[in-house]
Amino acid sequence: MSKTKVIAFANNKGGSGKTTTCSNVGCAMAMEGKKVLMIDGDMQLNLTISYFDEEQALEFAQSGKNIHTAIKEEKDLNDFIVSTGIDGLDLIPSSSLMSGIEFDLFAKWQREFVLKKCLERVRAKGYYDYILIDSPPTLGGWVMNVMCASDYLVIPVEASPWGLFGLANMFEFCNQAKNMAPKLEILGIAITKADERKKYFKQTMDILKETDGTRLFENYIRVDSAVEWAQDNSKPVVAYKKTSRSAVEYINLTKEIMEYANR
Repeated sequence: MSKTKVIAFANNKGGSGKTTTCSNVGCAMAMEGKKVLMIDGDMQLNLTISYFDEEQALEFAQSGKNIHTAIKEEKDLNDFIVSTGIDGLDLIPSSSLMSGIEFDLFAKWQREFVLKKCLERVRAKGYYDYILIDSPPTLGGWVMNVMCASDYLVIPVEASPWGLFGLANMFEFCNQAKNMAPKLEILGIAITKADERKKYFKQTMDILKETDGTRLFENYIRVDSAVEWAQDNSKPVVAYKKTSRSAVEYINLTKEIMEYANR
């Protein structure tokens, strides 16, 4: 039985900090000595651009060495892995053609499990400790694929008045996914873009703490300009400026995620 744990990062609300969280958690895991594979499942390529410049990201998209080609042709994902240049951290890039993935999945046999099947040989090797999947801000067949292929789900939520919008739909969708993938577990909600000076931050935290049956991670990520500077340099902030406030917070959040995933 493979020891590899698959964790999806998903939220149907855009701007939740989902990709940034996935990118930094993956890098922080690698910094802890873990072997990590990240999968960029979003047509915006933001996870790919977290590690490569735009020119290289577009080259991956055009060359076919990306998740879209793998899913459309139902290929073994081992053939689509590239190194990020960070020790222990690999990536399967995305493509703008992921905008049509719903159409590509529509006619496939057992279409909710295509990603799971493509991941089978990667998991069977047991080389990676963790596989992290970044999802687009939608709820559809592709995100259902991501959830059915995962052991755990992390839901990043922006600490803002609109941050909770649509969260009920997210939970309902997760319940639907659990009907097909009963072992899927919501690992927790990760608060991002927090500003403790704002009244709505406390309101957001209070509401989420009252959410039955769902863990709220103790470590949250505050607003920090270092994140934007890191993104501008195609790096996660934990690699760009490890001493920054947000980097320390992401490292602590990562430790918390690993603790719960290994229970």
